[in-house]
Amino acid sequence: MAEHIGERMARLRRMAGITQEELSHRAGVSIDVVRRLEQQRKHSARLPTLHALAKGLGTEVTSLIGDPPGIPSNGEAEPPQLTAVRRAIMPPLFAVPAEPANTERLSLPLLRAELSEGWTLYHGAEFGRLLDALPGIIADARLAAAVGNSGQRAAGQAALGKALQLGGHLAIRLGKTDLALSALERAMDAAGASSDPLLPAMVSNSVAWAYQRQNRLDDAEGLAVFAADRVERDHTGTAEGVRVWGGLVMSAATSAARSGHYDQASEMMRTAEDATSRLARLPAPVDGKLVSVFSRSSVRIERVRLAVQHARPDEALTLAKGMRLSRDIPPSWRTWLLLDVARARTDVGDAAGAVKALESLRRVAPAWMRHHTLAVAIVTDLWSGPSRPPGLRRVADFLGIAQ
Repeated sequence: MAEHIGERMARLRRMAGITQEELSHRAGVSIDVVRRLEQQRKHSARLPTLHALAKGLGTEVTSLIGDPPGIPSNGEAEPPQLTAVRRAIMPPLFAVPAEPANTERLSLPLLRAELSEGWTLYHGAEFGRLLDALPGIIADARLAAAVGNSGQRAAGQAALGKALQLGGHLAIRLGKTDLALSALERAMDAAGASSDPLLPAMVSNSVAWAYQRQNRLDDAEGLAVFAADRVERDHTGTAEGVRVWGGLVMSAATSAARSGHYDQASEMMRTAEDATSRLARLPAPVDGKLVSVFSRSSVRIERVRLAVQHARPDEALTLAKGMRLSRDIPPSWRTWLLLDVARARTDVGDAAGAVKALESLRRVAPAWMRHHTLAVAIVTDLWSGPSRPPGLRRVADFLGIAQ
């Protein structure tokens, strides 16, 4: 059985040398919530509450939530694949540069295909395969950024920026936020030298996500708003520009919501949803996998998510009802929708409906389900309830948390 969030919170509180009452005051969270979590009478908390508790403890949200089930930390040395990714992102400072080899085989279209496949692996939660592939993708991109004429090098820098951005996303998913920010800082440098005017904004969105994971919500919101304003000023005449702008607005809304400003976040989300109608009138991106995920479906998924996180399950279920997802919505986003529906069903007392959503997730995205701590929290709540609906044991066994 995974460590309970209450055990982790109590340990972090003792390390900080503060009482439950002091934590309650610092976090602005009721003492009853603190006590119920530490006494394991409460098995989960909303993200705004978790951010507040993490701030009160002086730690990252990831330290409070714990490791996803799919990548538990056991205190041992990092696996060789992750070490190889670290070395690819941050090459040795004083190593002799490798001699360029096989430059005649270097093909930007093939490199973009590599990148597209890498993002497909990421969105499919194929993190083991991505760990194996990413060092080679980054190496190819570094080479492309260093050879050829100025136009070819600028295109290579764009590929390098996307490769390092992918490394940043993978590091965030693995709970390595410092590595993520190192990758994203390098991605931003590459973006500035690239031929893609939207790439700095896309990388900014990734940095904002890393800031969210570090509980730097004001920094995350400020960065997303700044980048969105610049895109809106210069680039919203294309589908790529609208998608990047929309992704940044959604990111800013998420940070605002986690700071407790739900009405502000809802207004931003409605603005983003209204803007999705413009996408139908513009030519589609050449390779949507390398551009921000933004559509009416993705905005609605995020609105459901925010409603659930702010204890508005009826509103969340109303938003989710009858939703028809567009074909370009990746498995990672579908996972969030099903988890949030399961959470909302649990909150309104519909345990059977919650299990139905979890069983759907187990069928369509089993790798993502194993990765998410929210899945464990929902199943733990259901398992501790007054009755266990049919199918719950199968889901609990799948996650390895059945008692």
